Amino acid sequence: MPPANHEPHNLDLARRYLAALERGDDARAVGEFLNDEIVAQEFPNRLVATGQTRDRAEMLAGVERGRELMQSQCYDVLSAMAVGESVALEVAWSGTLAVPFGPLAAGSTLRARVAIFLEFQDGRIIAQRNYDCYEPW
Repeated sequence: MPPANHEPHNLDLARRYLAALERGDDARAVGEFLNDEIVAQEFPNRLVATGQTRDRAEMLAGVERGRELMQSQCYDVLSAMAVGESVALEVAWSGTLAVPFGPLAAGSTLRARVAIFLEFQDGRIIAQRNYDCYEPW
């Protein structure tokens, strides 16, 4: 019997994960998409100069922090593909600040083009790699 094709399901899960982040769902709801052993890597960018690696607890704490910092977020998926247990997304992201951030006032909008690579295991995200390219502000 050939292996099951999880590609369409994983692509749907990836889109639903981004939609949960966009809606500002709480950590419990976002956590439903994440494997307990997830490792998330954010490669160096304007906000995180040296990059960072986070585990599940750190990711979920970041979800709650984001809910406080951002008034709203938009994840516009420009392209997406799935191969086996991997999903690659090209996203135009924008976020409106709820609070001042550096030189930016509350209500300012940040924008970035983002490449997100997700690896799935048993229907949940086990690895995430982000390459965030922020527009100047």
